[in-house]
Amino acid sequence: MPVGTASPEYRGSGTYPSDLADALGVSRQSMSNHLACLRGCGLVVAVPYGRRTRYELADDRLGHAIRDLLGVVLAVDPACCAPDGTCQA
Repeated sequence: MPVGTASPEYRGSGTYPSDLADALGVSRQSMSNHLACLRGCGLVVAVPYGRRTRYELADDRLGHAIRDLLGVVLAVDPACCAPDGTCQA
């Protein structure tokens, strides 16, 4: 599962990077890098919780936007796309 699909997991009270990495089957280093990028873009915030840090969406409206985007179905012309996702046009 791509790390980008992790975003809906931030709903509610947030989540810990290690838990999210385990749930998505990615390395903790990869998840940490991804969360640092999202934090730098202002999409998530880090919330200290004891000795750990929990991550949450910076704005609850982002959760709604992400769910809406995940529901979009794209029509892709197979003649234009190579199996690796690159454009052949």
